[in-house]
Amino acid sequence: MRPFVPSLLLIASLLAACLGSASAQTLYKSVGADGRVVYSDKPPVTGTVEKTLKLESLPVSVVPGAAPAPGAAPVAPVAQARGEVVLYMAKWCGYCTAAKAYMAGKGIAYRELDIDTPAGKTAFSQLGVRGIPVLLTQGQKISGFTPQAYDAVFMARK
Repeated sequence: MRPFVPSLLLIASLLAACLGSASAQTLYKSVGADGRVVYSDKPPVTGTVEKTLKLESLPVSVVPGAAPAPGAAPVAPVAQARGEVVLYMAKWCGYCTAAKAYMAGKGIAYRELDIDTPAGKTAFSQLGVRGIPVLLTQGQKISGFTPQAYDAVFMARK
């Protein structure tokens, strides 16, 4: 077998695994009668939807060996207090650093779980995801990071 074929197969399988494990969440942006912009995970009862945001396929750092078992239902993640923000991260993850910088810049308090610690690794394995960062807040699980996705999530909390 040619030397580049195994590398090509590895890259193709990693790409397929990353693309196949996305779970989408939908946020709706609308403008109320008073002119206020509202973000919600439910369509507005009155008024019109200005924009629909799909929170899927956000950039993540894939954690080796973290693939959920095929067909396995994810176990409940670490318990959250009402309104608490939890960020699953690792020191080596660039997207995690960006997510932490985003929340620090916005003054958002959060609890950090490093997946390279025994407690963090156990909690992360229960999420049923492959990559980090993972943000848990208000019953939502956001896997990956972009400023636009986090803006939508945190605007919906207000």
